[in-house]
Amino acid sequence: MALEETIRKHALKNAFDYGKAEPGGVVGKVVAEFPDAKKDMKKTMQLVVRIIAEVNKMGRAQVEAELSKFEFVKKEEGPRRWELPGAEEGKVVTRFLPEPNGYPHIGHAKAAWLSYEFARQWKGKCHLRFDDTNPEKEKQEYVDAIRRDVEWLGLSFPGETYSSDMIPEFYKYAEKLIKQGDAYVCGCKREEMSRNRMAGKECTCRGRPGEESLRLWKGMLKGEFEEEQYILRLRGDMKSLNTVMRDPTLFRINVTPHYRKGTKYAVWPTYDFEVSIADSLDGVTHAMRSKEYELRDELYYEIPKRCGFKPPQIYDFSRLNLKGTMLSKRFLKPLIDEGKVMGWDDPRLPTLIGLKRRGIPPEAIKSFVLQFGLSKVESEPGWDALLVEAKRLVEPSAEHYYFVPEPVKVSVKNATGETARLKKLHTPNSPVREIKTTSTFYIPKTDADAVTVGEIIRLKDLCNIKITKKAKGGLEAEFAGNESVEAKKVQWVSEPHIEVSVAVLGDLFIEGNFNPGSMKWEKGLAEPAVGEIQQGAVVQFERYGFCKLDDKKGGKFILAFR
Repeated sequence: MALEETIRKHALKNAFDYGKAEPGGVVGKVVAEFPDAKKDMKKTMQLVVRIIAEVNKMGRAQVEAELSKFEFVKKEEGPRRWELPGAEEGKVVTRFLPEPNGYPHIGHAKAAWLSYEFARQWKGKCHLRFDDTNPEKEKQEYVDAIRRDVEWLGLSFPGETYSSDMIPEFYKYAEKLIKQGDAYVCGCKREEMSRNRMAGKECTCRGRPGEESLRLWKGMLKGEFEEEQYILRLRGDMKSLNTVMRDPTLFRINVTPHYRKGTKYAVWPTYDFEVSIADSLDGVTHAMRSKEYELRDELYYEIPKRCGFKPPQIYDFSRLNLKGTMLSKRFLKPLIDEGKVMGWDDPRLPTLIGLKRRGIPPEAIKSFVLQFGLSKVESEPGWDALLVEAKRLVEPSAEHYYFVPEPVKVSVKNATGETARLKKLHTPNSPVREIKTTSTFYIPKTDADAVTVGEIIRLKDLCNIKITKKAKGGLEAEFAGNESVEAKKVQWVSEPHIEVSVAVLGDLFIEGNFNPGSMKWEKGLAEPAVGEIQQGAVVQFERYGFCKLDDKKGGKFILAFR
């Protein structure tokens, strides 16, 4: 794909997702997919700006139509063992690095499984390290959620560590950089610093003597200064085409109490410093992360190099998005705070706890996320791709039951009160369940509305009936034999029965906006045996779908997939 076409593809995608395309959301994806774009970043940026301007003039419908011409889902084809530079059998070390600032979602599952599986393939190790150096956002609640969901996914790590336990080491290497002249304390206001970085202009603080920067740094550690009064910056290259390298921030003052460390530390590292040094200290050989960080890779390599480490090999893989939903907490948390969804475990959410509540088995998530492999191609499959995998895994063991949504009563004259003998499982040697019947049946409203007087229909796996009357209160019919005939097959329940409700799920977001109709409840009747189902079980309501019992007391199910 030519460079301009690649830019257009990602500009359209960015505009579709956020209403308006922005260069920052496009250029990283373009460089990842078209590496030659790095050779002349000035030209690349000019093209990005021009094409974004064209895209932003389009209407929503035109953007969507143009976007449909591009492919965003691609399964990796290749060897069973993934190949990456520097991989040696028995020596590969990777890590899963979740930040405990929210509940993990399916994107985290992809990151975890890729790192875990790559290490497994090369007979190496994968560590779990909590990236917890932002006191303002992190909570023990989220640590517990990550632990629980990681275990549910089937991942097993040799242990867990915390970046916040490495603060003394981070301070040591920060001081080393200051003494080497590779870092300096800056007192510029945020707005001034931003303007200088965009203009490629050095600030006066950059010329501060090392002794003075060291004195100010120690004052920062002692809590002598206010937040934003000083920061520690790397002495990078203010003329670099990669703006990330223009004297980036390494440490900030933050007096917010930390969920583990309390007020012990007042100075915290940025992600760029923390992740590169922690990975080096942990002996990570391959640091795998989503390619949104690709422009920061240069900085990831530079910081350990100046501290005397050989940095790990970075591999940037594509982010996973699901059509019809959002993975970012900035979209999901407001829905929870405003009561628009039931919580982080709402079955409409892409959170792992939400998928579990919906009835998606963890093996389906593993298979789904690994099918994309280490591809850097953007992937945005629909829910169906995941649900098909879930159905494949659940179908052999899901018990079958009869359920009728929006039931309409059918009184059958001369009914023989037969007992239906039906398979309980979708297997040749399935055990059999029995349903006793009377002269009263219930069929779905859609079927009741469609039948005509005089028509013969077949009550599935039971008998034939002939419709004799359609009335406001229901249908009347007469028994028409047991033999199989060419007639419409209709789902049914008889008496006794139980009342149940099923939550039917739809897309949580439509065109970027919350969809209030994303969950609708359907009331219906089910055969008596449904009352014996254990809470949490996934069963198949025949000719309806696979449903998970969410609330046994309330008789509430969730339609997991069809």
